[in-house]
Amino acid sequence: MGWKYQAGLGLIGAFVLIWITSAEITQKIFTEYRQPFALTYLGVSLMVIYLPIALLRDWFCILLDKNMVKNLFGNRSLTSTSTGLDIPLRINELNNSLETDLRSSLITDKDLSEREEGWPLIAKIDKDEPHVLEQRSELSSWAIAKCSLYLTPIWFITEYFSNSALANTSVASTTVLTSTSGLFTLFFGALLGQDSITIAKLVAVFISMAGVAMTTVGKTWAADEFLSASESRRHNITGDIFGLLSAITYGLFTVLLKKSAGSEGDKVDVQKFFGYIGLFTFLGLWWLIWPLNAAGIEPPFRFPHSQSVGEVLLLNGFVGSVLSDYFWALSVVWTTPLVATLGMSLTMPLAMVADMVIHGRRYSAIYIFGCLQVFAGFIIANLSDKFSAK
Repeated sequence: MGWKYQAGLGLIGAFVLIWITSAEITQKIFTEYRQPFALTYLGVSLMVIYLPIALLRDWFCILLDKNMVKNLFGNRSLTSTSTGLDIPLRINELNNSLETDLRSSLITDKDLSEREEGWPLIAKIDKDEPHVLEQRSELSSWAIAKCSLYLTPIWFITEYFSNSALANTSVASTTVLTSTSGLFTLFFGALLGQDSITIAKLVAVFISMAGVAMTTVGKTWAADEFLSASESRRHNITGDIFGLLSAITYGLFTVLLKKSAGSEGDKVDVQKFFGYIGLFTFLGLWWLIWPLNAAGIEPPFRFPHSQSVGEVLLLNGFVGSVLSDYFWALSVVWTTPLVATLGMSLTMPLAMVADMVIHGRRYSAIYIFGCLQVFAGFIIANLSDKFSAK
């Protein structure tokens, strides 16, 4: 177990804590500023900050490489500042390196014989070249930008559905429903040829969907709720629908990302990827507020009524969207999708505890049993995926 794997586990834990904290803050914001679209647009657009960070990082790496090359060839000068005794040695080194290069570029009789026998002529590969080939397999900035362009609407819709769920139901219910995205990932993966469906996975889907239905039917109540029973029930159902839609779009986003960038996202520069998503959101999705308002889904847009609310919005956007999404992506790359998915399911019990402590929320036995079923479905689906891979 390398340091990256251990760091990935730590990032999963950090992501879970940040997500729960941000969800509680988001619900608090909605009591004074009920604008799910504005929160989503701000949070996703702030990820554009990763673009200048990635550019500075690339510039620093190029500068560092130039200095390394300069130091390397500076130490191999053909003259000496002290004595001339090392000049023959340097010339011999130069001759040896030229001879080695010529040998590596020449085609030997053995190579010709292999080609006559029908074997393809393959250049000799040094031990260091697989690392070079691995680096070259990473997508270019233009390819990452194109990938981000068609995934930006899906990611924005996912975040909007999640925030709309938080505006209408509890953090625990939102967490339970959005955590079913792993099952939808299996479904879309099989549909797009990225995964296979087995009996164990079908059983996992059935158990989890039954658990989702039980959490929808199960009752929850809190001491700080001021709505009537009918209004509270209507809000909960609306929030459950948004949470389930968020899980569906999140599953689709994950599969499309894997399909275009590799099974673990190892071909994508995560900073540039999210930076382009933030840029395309900022430039191209601001107009959606008008059709959403005309359809009655979103209230009329207004700016925060106080500076303190605006500051909380910015802070929550940076921490809850920019930082947590980056931690999640790195945890997938540094560990495995299996470990990251199981780690995200830890949000369910933590969200329930947070709602109980902060809001005094109580849950019926049916609701708790439904949460356990969703968690069991995760374990069955992911363990079956692990054993089938073996």
